Amino acid sequence: MSGQRIYMDWNATAPLLPEAREAVLSALDHIGNPSSVHGEGRTVRALIESARRDVATLCGAQASAVIFTSGATEAANLVLTPEFRMGRTPLKIGRLYVSAIEHPAVREGGRFAREDVCEVPVTGSGIVDCAALETSLQAHDRQAGLPMVAVMLANNETGIIQPVAEVAAIVRAYGGLLVVDAVQAAGRVPLSIEALGADFVIVSSHKIGGPKGAGALVARGEIMMPAPLIRGGGQEKGHRSGTENAPALAGFAAAARAAASNIDERMAAVAALRDGLEAEMQSHAPDVVIHGRGASRLANTSFFTLPGLKAETGQIAFDLEGVALSAGSACSSGKVGQSHVLTAMGYDPRQGALRISIGERTTQAEIERGAAVFAKVAARRRSTGQAA
Repeated sequence: MSGQRIYMDWNATAPLLPEAREAVLSALDHIGNPSSVHGEGRTVRALIESARRDVATLCGAQASAVIFTSGATEAANLVLTPEFRMGRTPLKIGRLYVSAIEHPAVREGGRFAREDVCEVPVTGSGIVDCAALETSLQAHDRQAGLPMVAVMLANNETGIIQPVAEVAAIVRAYGGLLVVDAVQAAGRVPLSIEALGADFVIVSSHKIGGPKGAGALVARGEIMMPAPLIRGGGQEKGHRSGTENAPALAGFAAAARAAASNIDERMAAVAALRDGLEAEMQSHAPDVVIHGRGASRLANTSFFTLPGLKAETGQIAFDLEGVALSAGSACSSGKVGQSHVLTAMGYDPRQGALRISIGERTTQAEIERGAAVFAKVAARRRSTGQAA
């Protein structure tokens, strides 16, 4: 965000908050191992437990049900497993049902065998097809174990918000478990695991202005838990072994406190910026397609296609003009491929789409500059008849 460059890729990673940076630096001064019983260890343990309370508050959950991980991908692989325990009693999960627009960390199915992962379609509006989900759950073989359903709260590409409470009612009716990826939604919409009806929620530090390398699996309670993914010294009550990354968790906590505050007010301001940018985009290129515009979506996200402009070429063109944005999800080592989200929505994904995602520190001047660059890229597309 220095010089003339404009950062419009907050969904990939949000800029580090000053208070999160300060919390990380302060925590680095504490030398104790949080599992040690001496004073230095207890100091770091207190820091981690304080962070656990802050993340729980963000999710509307109990602090005791927060399991810290290295990020959302690890949290997904921890919870997406056929092996659970209800207290001390083994609990078998027979099949995983995932929406077609899930992030790859969820869509890959975690520790389930590939044949035990069933994809649930979405409508052309990018909303999970609840009727199709119910049909799948009706046919579920309960002799093989309980069904697990994974549906994200807000899509990372389109920003479209999913009807999770409605999904939860269906899942409960068939005795299943519901996992909600709330990575993009946290801090942008009010978040409550109870109100959602979820059994587990996944959140990530760097998506809300904290440091990279920290995340959490948040449970509704402590009775029903997945088998550990990482075994060893038994940290995190035996759910996730390995010495906790206290500095990253301190930064995560600072970001969680900021993300939980004044959500409606903050996002109203962001939505005004996003809507103004989209109006400018349409004035410069009336044929621009803004995906999900008619649906409820995150205030900060605009996912669009410029006919005749390939996604990869467009991303490079914007970058050369000093604007950082994404061609969909930034989760595949920088490669730009066809969007599985657009495919699921029924669009031809070969041309692809570009994603602008902003935040509360985005300025009106940056929006105006972004609109000017968009106009330049769109005009170049028209003049050449090809991608910019």
